[in-house]
Order: sequence, then C-alpha cells, then structure tokens
Amino acid sequence: MSKHIELEARYCAQNYHPLPVVLTHGEGAFVWDESGKKYLDMMSAYSAVSHGHSHKRLVKLVQQQVERLNIVSRAFYTDKLGPFLEKACTLTGQDAALPMNTGAEAVETAIKAARKWAYTVKGVAHDKAEIIACSGNFHGRTTTIVAMSDEPQYREGFGPFPPGFRLVTYGDIDSLEAAINENTAAFLVEPIQGEGGIVVPPDGYLKAAQQLCRKHNVLLIADEIQTGLGRTGKMLAVQHEDVHPDGLILGKALGGGILPVSMFLSRREVMAVFRPGDHGSTFGGNPLAAAVGLEALNILVEEDLPARSATMGDYLLTELRRMDTALVRDIRGRGLFIGIEVDPTLCSARTVCEKLMSRGLLSKETHATVVRLAPPLIIDKAEIDWAITQIREVLGEIDKLRLAS
Repeated sequence: MSKHIELEARYCAQNYHPLPVVLTHGEGAFVWDESGKKYLDMMSAYSAVSHGHSHKRLVKLVQQQVERLNIVSRAFYTDKLGPFLEKACTLTGQDAALPMNTGAEAVETAIKAARKWAYTVKGVAHDKAEIIACSGNFHGRTTTIVAMSDEPQYREGFGPFPPGFRLVTYGDIDSLEAAINENTAAFLVEPIQGEGGIVVPPDGYLKAAQQLCRKHNVLLIADEIQTGLGRTGKMLAVQHEDVHPDGLILGKALGGGILPVSMFLSRREVMAVFRPGDHGSTFGGNPLAAAVGLEALNILVEEDLPARSATMGDYLLTELRRMDTALVRDIRGRGLFIGIEVDPTLCSARTVCEKLMSRGLLSKETHATVVRLAPPLIIDKAEIDWAITQIREVLGEIDKLRLAS
C-alpha cells in the first residue's frame, strides 16, 4: 500500500471511500499518479475541473494575482470583485450576486435569501416559511441542507434538523403543485440530479415548474453547482427549456479547477433583502477568487466550452448507447454529464470504476449503481473514443466472468 494512502487512513476522517490511486499532477484532461502512470480524468472533480487541469491562462493569472493581493475580507472594496460579479450576472441574466466559497455555502445563502424574501416581500408569517426540494436531491452536507435530504446516510446521527422543508417527487409537476401553500417561499431544484445518479427530469418539467412558481409567487431557485457553466451543453442547464430562475446557485467550475468559488445570484428584489451584517464570509469574494472566477468565465465564453460539451456529449451518449450488454440498465445525461446505470444484481458500479482505473480511466460510482462520466469540457474526440473502448471492454470482461461463474 502507498505510504500516502496509509497516512490518509491513519490521520484523515474516513468520510470518503477513494479509489486506491495517489494522484500527483495533471494537465488538460489527464492526471498522473505517484508512479508516473497516466489517467484520463472522466470525473473532473464532480464538474469542478471543467476547464481541464492546470489551464495555462488560469495558472498564469493565479501567479500574477498571488503576487499582488489575495485576502483582505469584504471589509474593503477591491479592484477584482466588481468585474467578476458583473460578468457572472451578465452571462446568467441575473441582477445581483453574493459571492461565497463552497457550493454548500451558496446553497445556505439561497435558503437565507428565500426565507427573508418570504417574510419581507411575500408576507409569510414569522418563522413559517417553507422551501420545497425534491426527492433524491443533493445540495450539500451542512445540517440545514441535509434536513431536506431523503438519503438516510446523509442524515443518520446528525439530527435534530431544522424545520421548514418539504419534499416532492422529482420530475412530477403535480407533486410540486400539491405541496405549494401560503407559506411556500421557494422551490429549490437541480436541473439534472448529479449525486442522485445523473437523473434527467421529463421534458417540460422545469418550464412547468417555472410557470407554477410564477402563478403562486414562489421563487424558483436552480442549483447549478454541478450542471452549470457549460456542463450540459449550454451555459446553464435551465436554458435547455428557456427557463429563467429567480435565483441561481453556481460553484465548482466557477473556480476554474483551482479554488473553491461559489455564488448565489438572483433578481434585484430577492437580493435586496440583505443588509450589512445579515450575511458574510471572510474569504467569499476575495481578490484571488474573484480574479480566477472572472478568468474562468472568460475562458468558458472564448473557448466556447458549452458548445464543445454539447457536441462531445452527444457523441459520447450515442456511442455508449450502442453497447449491447445485460449489465447496463440505462445510459442517460446531457452534454458531458452522463451516468451509466448498472444492474446491481449483476455487478457493482464500484467494480466497474476499479477496473476502469486499472486501464487508466478515472471515474467514480454514485449510490453503488451509477458510473459517472463528467470529463473536462476540453476533452477531444480521440480521448472519448479511447474511453468508450475501455468502458466497452471492461463491461465485456465483467459479463464474461459473470456468465462463466
């Protein structure tokens, strides 16, 4: 066993189950382990490395900014935050933004904004505001956020949980309509559920949800931490249905694969509920993060990475669906956000990922049944063709062993 794996096992909380590989550096769509073996990264850190590893423009920008100014807190203005927020709002069609660091922090910010809006604008009675979320959701790991999860492991041992959340069936517009009442502040939804297994809702669901929210004066908040910034083939996944949410949550790829950068964006009426002292973050919106975030957004636009994701994703989906194997129950996704669901009675997704790793392809299982494929958006056709070959051959090997046993 690697000494690095031994050190993590000894000193790190065992809250993850990593594949047994120790990575040391990366470039583009590839990473290398401590022995020098090269791997195609088909995970990109759960969409955080959409630009690829060590993008030269981002590396240069970081080097320049680190020498100038990094952290001063929001107690002062800086020359980096304003341009970053302007770019983010312009690209997404939102009026204002509140910068944070991690996705979970941005979700917490959205929850606070929705509740205060409900009390100060909509007129919901004090401490009665409710937020509707979906079954199978994943919005983060804080105690408030897992209060709206229906995954037992995310909740077990961490209660008591705060009230104010209701769950509806994902993709079922009638379930959403039945849950809305006079206390409903917002509907928080992932356009495609990532951690849930790359679950794509029925066509028209998000549009219908928007219409329902408008009818009942409920905020529609889209959690695009994983799906946003080109991952599904458009800048935002909601754009596939021409939906314009009242609130938007971004993270992961916003940091260019270098820093944790996130934000909550919304229309002016929603963001206006915040006053000085209501909410904050020492590191949120720091000059280094703002500089990296702005450059990450510029690269997305200038290299047209959403369109690249659409083209490469369509190709990858088409080729994967050509596979003929009893092991696979479903192949679904949009853009370069794809899940291969295996039959758990025949094999485990973990086994598939381990065998792919041995061949030089890195992915990760979700809920033991889905192999997640979300490579950097810069991936090219030759690299995808190689990945398809490895996946096809690994599934063939597992099937052959199963039939022989």
